[in-house]
Amino acid sequence: MIRVTILGRASAKPTAGSHPSAQAVNVNEQYFLVDAGEGVQQQMLRCGINALKLRAVFISHLHGDHLFGLFPLISTLGLYGRRTPLQVFAPHPFGEILEYHLRYFDQNLPYEVQWVPVDTTKHRIIFENRTTEVWSIPLRHRVPASGYLFREKEPPLNVDKGVIDRYGLSVAQIVAAKRGEDITLDDGRTIPNGELTYLPHGPRAYAYCSDTNRSAMVARRVAGVDLLYHEATYADSERKQAKERGHATAADAARTALAAGAGRLLIGHFSSRYRDLTPLLDEARAIFPNTDIAVEGETYEI
Repeated sequence: MIRVTILGRASAKPTAGSHPSAQAVNVNEQYFLVDAGEGVQQQMLRCGINALKLRAVFISHLHGDHLFGLFPLISTLGLYGRRTPLQVFAPHPFGEILEYHLRYFDQNLPYEVQWVPVDTTKHRIIFENRTTEVWSIPLRHRVPASGYLFREKEPPLNVDKGVIDRYGLSVAQIVAAKRGEDITLDDGRTIPNGELTYLPHGPRAYAYCSDTNRSAMVARRVAGVDLLYHEATYADSERKQAKERGHATAADAARTALAAGAGRLLIGHFSSRYRDLTPLLDEARAIFPNTDIAVEGETYEI
């Protein structure tokens, strides 16, 4: 199961009702922070997310509205008594910024902050464990930027309960079947694994794409994703400005979702000029009907 909690959906200028970009992504109870705009730790508290559970942080690019909340969070984790290292995946030159912060504000942290450089020109696995992999997605912005694709690995096989009863399978045979093996019964018959087991669900995937111009390459990189978050800073009437500033319109986001064959689209990173987001939603839905506005504090489940 993948759950995405929206902590911030605004772009650079602050507004009274929205926070800068940040999300908490929960992949089968593994928590990841994606971008860390100002006030992210307060938003985590409001949403009931324990910061000590964070496995890693993924920063898309080094603009303040995606980064300024990380350094207070690093300090607070020290006050909470974190002991396990915290990996921060971010483009160059994040290491220099982190070094200055640690030198002047957090010299004696009880845990290690480990910077993992992200090559924003490559689409590849940058984080992996037994159940989950995270891919970088090259984006088209004014500075080097990367999106992130969170994908479950194929889940373990389940053994059909009816089959267990029918063939009288032992515990050892059930375990072997879950490993993908065929089973030989006491009477000499061999039962193919495909008749014994099934996948409980297909691997689920979530993609985060902010900030970027519309990109056909991005659509290919996130093909088939269950849930896509794509920036929609501007309405299509402002597409010239969007292109110049390295951003997308709501229509751009919808076209990317359509080309990718995404299951669902969330749009966010809205310019502060739009007090009413309904026109942006209508614009996107005209192209990709299964679109929603990303709502701060809401959790979206795959």
